[in-house]
Amino acid sequence: MGVGHNGLMNLDEPLSSQGSGAVTAEQLGTLSHEFRTPLNGVLGMARLLEGTRLTAEQRAYVTALKQSGDHLLSLVNDVLDFTRLGAGGLDLHIAPVHPPTLLRQVAELMSPRAHEKGLEIAWACSLELGSFLADEGRLRQVLLNFASNAIKFTAEGGVLLLAERTDAGQVRLSVQDTGPGVAAESQAKIFLPFVQMDAAHGSQLGGVGLGLAVVARLAQAMDSTVGVGDAPSGGAEFFFEGNFAPVATPVAARELARLTVGIGSPNPIIRAAAARQIEASGGRAVQAATIETLLALAPPDAVLLIDERLSDEMAPIQVPTGRAAIILLAPEERALIELRRAAGFRGYLIKPLRRVSLAQRVLAALTNGAASTEMAIEDERIAPSAAKGARVLLAEDNPINAMLARILIEREGAEVERVNNGQEALAALAAGTFDLVLMDLRMPGLDGAAATRALRAKGITTPIVALTADAFEDDRRTCLAAGMDDFLVKPLTPETLRSALLRWTGPAGAVKVPI
Repeated sequence: MGVGHNGLMNLDEPLSSQGSGAVTAEQLGTLSHEFRTPLNGVLGMARLLEGTRLTAEQRAYVTALKQSGDHLLSLVNDVLDFTRLGAGGLDLHIAPVHPPTLLRQVAELMSPRAHEKGLEIAWACSLELGSFLADEGRLRQVLLNFASNAIKFTAEGGVLLLAERTDAGQVRLSVQDTGPGVAAESQAKIFLPFVQMDAAHGSQLGGVGLGLAVVARLAQAMDSTVGVGDAPSGGAEFFFEGNFAPVATPVAARELARLTVGIGSPNPIIRAAAARQIEASGGRAVQAATIETLLALAPPDAVLLIDERLSDEMAPIQVPTGRAAIILLAPEERALIELRRAAGFRGYLIKPLRRVSLAQRVLAALTNGAASTEMAIEDERIAPSAAKGARVLLAEDNPINAMLARILIEREGAEVERVNNGQEALAALAAGTFDLVLMDLRMPGLDGAAATRALRAKGITTPIVALTADAFEDDRRTCLAAGMDDFLVKPLTPETLRSALLRWTGPAGAVKVPI
């Protein structure tokens, strides 16, 4: 296994020589299930407890409990992923990949974790990079690993996911952060197993140095390279480069051609991502860390994107006189939307920003909100409840995990009926109608995959989402092949469940793509 210039990994050692075949893939699946099922209960209940009335001392204990559980979960994930790649080899499933969708899914999946640390996470995709043929699941795993690592080691600022084409024609996926960076002497070995940047980071933040080794093995399997260098922000940039055949892609609309859009945010990640998205839509971006500087840079007819982070309790943010402005909010700040509209903002955008939504909102702001129905569509992430009035069938044999799932689902406004196994799920769907089925995979008797195949054979088309502790990409594909529509991994979080409920019980026009 060699290392090239600037930390670039040239992985030429066979996978089979890097791992032991002593443990089978099926045994690893069982281990994953047995580890993650109780962890789901521990972490899930800790999150529920965190949302109750607690003294400062009690809240500190719950925070320590949750952090310890998250650390243990990270270790379990890395060890099982690393062992799985060595034990069972790696099958690639090649299909068209749409890079903006891939980056958006990863950024939104990691957003709650970033916001918990006071960080921002954002994404942008080059207009010149169209769809290409690759294994989307494996690329998602690479990006999730890079992003998770970046969030772990970044104390302030944020994380930026990028997709572009290199001068040599390769697809380049990268994750930049505003953290401490990686020392030159560490860049040469950071993708090796059991290597950490330094002992202080290892003891302070946890980990055994396997996450990036997993990425290196994935890159080798895809005949690609991974590496690390310095980000423009002074932090680290982890990147993946590969040769993937392009897919004919419709030319993206340049909705903001000949328009200037200003970005005001104290966070450099927000400014950089928004500027790239504006430019990908054909517009010109100007950016500043303060409103005063932004007003000096942006022409009078520019629409201004103003981050709520520029506000404070003593001085709520105001729309600059005579300017068209849009407020940028985190999902948890959705209660501010009407207040900011009343203050004169012509719309809102939810972070992480979406390029198409950004362009639509800017065009709508130029007409003072009198826009087409398409432009006026609300971001589903602001919905107060994700599944109000929906009927959800929960097939889960573990009583603690069933209680946790029921509480989270009911908080989103849905009605829940619980069964203990696949046979009971078949009976429930034969007797009644449901809007969604959450199906555990490993249940006694008829398991989740077999139950799903039986339901599809009967012509039942109700969306079915796997709810499982089997966290490998191969398990995800098994679920989709059985006829399931989506895949949720335990430990179940309120954010991932809410996202799934919005996808499968939300408006008819919602994009239903499994994450």
